[in-house]
Amino acid sequence: MAVSTSRRVGVLVSGSGTNLQALIDAGIPIVAVAANVAGALALERGARIGVPTAVFALDGYPDRDARDTAMADWLASLGVGIVVCAGYMHLLRPVFLRRFPGRVVNVHPALLPAFPGAHAVEEALAAGVTETGVTVHLVDEGVDTGLVLRQAVVPVLPGDTPEALHARIRVVEHRLLPEVVSELAAA
Repeated sequence: MAVSTSRRVGVLVSGSGTNLQALIDAGIPIVAVAANVAGALALERGARIGVPTAVFALDGYPDRDARDTAMADWLASLGVGIVVCAGYMHLLRPVFLRRFPGRVVNVHPALLPAFPGAHAVEEALAAGVTETGVTVHLVDEGVDTGLVLRQAVVPVLPGDTPEALHARIRVVEHRLLPEVVSELAAA
């Protein structure tokens, strides 16, 4: 049975792909994996499940708009209806977001609006908070400012290091992200 276009998921990655693996393990209908980094281990995860993979490194394009246009074109050509940023470490340009309005999802290692950006875990520890967490949200043109779809709390323990806290956060990400994406793909 073919998966409808609106349910077909494309995943954007930059690193090892543990969130991608959580989506795979949950049976999410992934049809494409794109990375902004050549050699990202997540690309191997995509290849293992037999979906097309591609690298859209910024240095291969005149600017971010051109790169994001090419990436959006590639995803659209594969029938992607939902885009999931699973450890994707570049901000998406408006030219990309307009192609998938309200259908780009990100997972963030904090309880937004607290600690947006790339160093959320370190900033939570530096602030001395007793809890942080995971947010799954829609991507807009801001930095982690899109509509929150779901959040879950992760306690900050005495003596936590960034590595220890991030490991506990990752466990929650691996549960929460597939739940939300599954619901979006079923809608």
